[in-house]
Amino acid sequence: MVKSRVDNDLINVPLKLKVRFDYRGVTKPKGIFFSSKNIESAAEEAREHKAALLRNVPFQGIQIEDIETSTHPYTVVEGNNTTPVAYAPVIVTITAEAIEDVVRFIMRDEFRKVEVVEPDTMELSKQDIERFLFRANEELRGIRSQMERRGD
Repeated sequence: MVKSRVDNDLINVPLKLKVRFDYRGVTKPKGIFFSSKNIESAAEEAREHKAALLRNVPFQGIQIEDIETSTHPYTVVEGNNTTPVAYAPVIVTITAEAIEDVVRFIMRDEFRKVEVVEPDTMELSKQDIERFLFRANEELRGIRSQMERRGD
């Protein structure tokens, strides 16, 4: 719970957020005579797979309220590469017990945007900020460790 001021009183309220993830469509050529899968279809498949994981895998301190997969995929050309890449957006509405619980949920390559739905204002104590920064550092170390194991 986060603290919010209502009529000059500080009360504990849940933190409600909308988080957007864009999942990339990856296709592999099947051969000379066979065409590869449409990149937008691949992005939609990746989105459906990830949405199923979000529905079924619990996150400590996070409650998933809604997963919206109705937004159409979009295609872009990234950097110097001339090959188009498709992304399929997912908008996840969550309720978090504390602001530091959100860090683990959003520290992903697919993360694009976060919108705080409720409360309109929050008051963070020194300890709240310290816990948030500590959790962010833990997640960053975990990601770095994974990358080192993979050889990235």
